[in-house]
Amino acid sequence: MLNTLWNEFNMQTFLFLSVSCFIASFIDAIAGGGGLISVPAFIASGLPIHVAVGSNKMAASFSTLGSAVRYFTSGKVNFKLLKYPMITGAIGASFGARVVSHTSDKVLEPLIFIMLLLVVIYTVINKNMGIKNEFECVTLKSTILGSIMSFVMCFYIGFFGPGGGSFLLFGLLKIYKFDFIRASGNAKVLNFIANLAGLATFIYYGKVSFLYSIPVGIVMFIGAQCGAKYAIKKGSKFIRPFFLAVSLITIAKMAVEKFL
Repeated sequence: MLNTLWNEFNMQTFLFLSVSCFIASFIDAIAGGGGLISVPAFIASGLPIHVAVGSNKMAASFSTLGSAVRYFTSGKVNFKLLKYPMITGAIGASFGARVVSHTSDKVLEPLIFIMLLLVVIYTVINKNMGIKNEFECVTLKSTILGSIMSFVMCFYIGFFGPGGGSFLLFGLLKIYKFDFIRASGNAKVLNFIANLAGLATFIYYGKVSFLYSIPVGIVMFIGAQCGAKYAIKKGSKFIRPFFLAVSLITIAKMAVEKFL
């Protein structure tokens, strides 16, 4: 059994995925968008596309866990606030993994492109947004809005979700008045929940290569820990331009794929 697995394991493929996905997880821990690097890397490794996406979901779960743990141990995660958004997020991601895959790209891509562009424009105009932590307390209104936002965003993340991490981060900034550090920390917890729910569906349909996704996932866990530690050290003023850069790269990537 072990000999068979070792014969199927390609060290060059593993090293390529490890380097690419370490960078992806480092960036993702700071401002999201790691999937822009890790998904193409898994596809380029030669895995069938659905297996590549499923394997990335497995490895990305390690990544979001790694960054969530680092933010939590630094006191940047509020589980009292996340109690209901975590539940609605898990439900949304489970539905998303089943429904979004059957939704036409012709409907999704323009919608996500426009929404992400609006997020970038709004963030650029509101220069002080997310610089200071103005969170005061959990209210009924913020709980309802946060739960709805989590359901919708995790529904989208559940299947593939380019830009999903950016939307989660932005939603937490607006609803709870966090700074970028705390918004990023809480977003990673919700992202982890969404990844797990989506991953369960991919595993059920046999679309995950455990041979690569687990060891690469461990590498991504370490990369995410490093990225989150760096972000916490540098502060919100560092994350804001990173967030804008990742969002703009996502927009550019979608535009190239759609129009060129």
